[in-house]
Amino acid sequence: MTISSTRTAHTVSQRRETPRSSTRRLKTARGFGRHCALIALAIVMLYPLLWMLASSFRSSDDIFRLSGIWVTHFKTGNYGKGWNGLKFPFGLYLINSAIIAAGAIAGNLISCSMAAYAFARLRFRFKRTLFAIMLITIMLPMHVVIVPQYILFSRMGWLNTFLPLIVPKFLATDAFFVFLMVQFIRGIPRELDDAARLDGCGYFRTFTRVILPLMKPALATTAIFTFVWTWNDFFSQLIYLTAPNVYSVPVALRSFVDANGDTSWGPLFAMSVVALLPVFAAFLFGQRFLTRGISTTGIK
Repeated sequence: MTISSTRTAHTVSQRRETPRSSTRRLKTARGFGRHCALIALAIVMLYPLLWMLASSFRSSDDIFRLSGIWVTHFKTGNYGKGWNGLKFPFGLYLINSAIIAAGAIAGNLISCSMAAYAFARLRFRFKRTLFAIMLITIMLPMHVVIVPQYILFSRMGWLNTFLPLIVPKFLATDAFFVFLMVQFIRGIPRELDDAARLDGCGYFRTFTRVILPLMKPALATTAIFTFVWTWNDFFSQLIYLTAPNVYSVPVALRSFVDANGDTSWGPLFAMSVVALLPVFAAFLFGQRFLTRGISTTGIK
């Protein structure tokens, strides 16, 4: 009786575990299928980047003759030709873009955070009206204001300098980042402001000692987006930077393209790969702050 009851119990337990195991297998199969689909989609999206990387090691004749990403004959000389192929070494253009990006980041972090604190915490006349006007400027194309801005900066003697690309950032001209920080500050409890005032802090000290340290995710998000957008900006930098010694990376890459058809495609793709490395590094090291900053500002 004992042996038969044991076998019966074992059989019953197997029957009970069968639906669970089948459910687990089904979930595993679905998860595997999703991962395969995501990998395939990632390969499709990354194909142009992989093709550019492969083309940087090919000759100009093989670049448009071969559409695959497999390289049979590596031609590493494209990087040397691209680095020294223009009037100045490509390192100068990297330094110019780094200066512009650093100035833009500093300007947006300082001015946009102060403007966001004013809209989120201070009380003043026409606050809602000014905030609405600021939001409207997000929908305003930059091509509408580029002509008057060019005339203004030309009369100020700022052409072929980095000032037109840096100074406006210190005036909180990027309304998107102001709105992002406003949403973040609104999520900070006002009790912290009240406690700071009880300790004798004014608005400025409350902002610098209480609000600003808590805004690290929003500040990191602003810094990353500002760096990427400034580093990849071509239109405005092409308008203001016409002298070869002040070219930025996008403008310098355009110099490899010849209007007569004699384009150095290999060096162009090689320097394009070099220009993408800082962007990849920014996303790689700032991904954690970027995700946290976006998820905590109400932009979902």
